[in-house]
Amino acid sequence: MSLTALLASKCIERHLTSSNELAGLRKLIARDLGDAAVPGLSADRTFATAYNAVLQLSKMALVCAGYPVSATLPGHHQTTFEVAGLVLGAAARQLNDYFETCRRKRNVIDYDSADVTC
Repeated sequence: MSLTALLASKCIERHLTSSNELAGLRKLIARDLGDAAVPGLSADRTFATAYNAVLQLSKMALVCAGYPVSATLPGHHQTTFEVAGLVLGAAARQLNDYFETCRRKRNVIDYDSADVTC
């Protein structure tokens, strides 16, 4: 889907970010990366926590481009990676495809099964 179509469908809205918003996202990313490195966490929890850092990093790219995704919308993780692929361009497409695979795995970890990441 294009940015124009996503705007029209209200999946994203135009947004002007601030240094405070970016600082908050940096803190979330640093927290999650630090937490993911804590010894003794299960592989599943390490994965899910690192995944959240990537989600927040993608969100940072979106707010910098002026297109945040509302966290209250169903499927906002998927939409975040989709929009990140659009704003970051073709060079990021392969990584976004990988993150989409990670999103699906994180859903299984958080909602369906244990010992998914082995």
